[in-house]
Amino acid sequence: MKPSRRFFNAAAFLLAGLLAAVLSLTCAPPARAERTGLRAADPSVLRVGDTYVSVQSTGGGIAVRLAASTTALASAPARQVWSDTRALGEVWAPEIVRDGGRYYIYFSAGRGAAHRMYVISSATPDSGYGAESRLALPDDKWAIDGTLFTFGGQRWFVWSGWAGDTNVEQNLYIARMSSPTTPTGGRYIISQPREGWERVVGNPYINEGPEAIKDPNGQLHIVYSANGSWSDQYCLADLRLRAGGDPTYVWDWYKSNGCLFGSHRETMMRGWDPTLYADGPGHHSFVLLDGDIGTSPPAGPRFPLMFHAVPKGTPYSWENRYWYTGSFCWWGDTTYSRANVPGPNTDTGWGLKFFE
Repeated sequence: MKPSRRFFNAAAFLLAGLLAAVLSLTCAPPARAERTGLRAADPSVLRVGDTYVSVQSTGGGIAVRLAASTTALASAPARQVWSDTRALGEVWAPEIVRDGGRYYIYFSAGRGAAHRMYVISSATPDSGYGAESRLALPDDKWAIDGTLFTFGGQRWFVWSGWAGDTNVEQNLYIARMSSPTTPTGGRYIISQPREGWERVVGNPYINEGPEAIKDPNGQLHIVYSANGSWSDQYCLADLRLRAGGDPTYVWDWYKSNGCLFGSHRETMMRGWDPTLYADGPGHHSFVLLDGDIGTSPPAGPRFPLMFHAVPKGTPYSWENRYWYTGSFCWWGDTTYSRANVPGPNTDTGWGLKFFE
């Protein structure tokens, strides 16, 4: 008697689950992460060959550092690559991206409700940048923390913004890009801060700092920061696009059932532990080769991460944030759920573990 197709499907499912469990077990905590000497926020770091490239807002402009390791970035000279000569206003959270061999730095600038996304570019990471161009994002609303990535053969831009013209809550939006500097089509909401664990701190409620990465199954994740950055409740959470899902369709995204990296147990997803040494970890950077999600790590190994946080025992404030080195790895068989969805309300796949 031949085994049925159902038997083979069940066996394959069990084998995949066992493989995910074994690979997850290899994701053991590394040595304690290092607090760098860089007293700053919003790290953005990529690796090009053997060189690590970081960008930060500083001195009314943007500076780039080059180093042989993530820990060496803090002591590397900061080279100013752009200055706010047109008095645009506050310069926030620059993000460096490599596309087609060229470097693009996206940043938000403005005052109050005038914050919009801008971009500069160069053939080299730490010099040669020209004047800024404003990104013509659809609907032209308040926008910060934008970044570019390629998924499914399409360039995408994801950012944090307002639905209207008032500061009620910061949502995550996505739009297609026809080039690294040209949005096309509409903007689509993919996340709102509506879960109880991401509404511990409000006025406004926050989803921000989105970073794309691709899991071992090839599914897209957007890891973001929730709760206010002015609070030690700041944390990282995850959006996972279902297999074969449409990045522009909000119900194809499933959200982690709590923080995956944070300092308060009551907001953590079940099975994830709070930090021991750092308060309010958030606004992270996956340190990927060329910053390309096509180089996202496989299951098993740990890969470098940078994030900002405040040392435990230190009063929590923006002024006390430091860049930290850390690491992350994939964690298999992780179920996320959503309420009131038009289709299945749970989705199981890869999640992430973060280490201080």
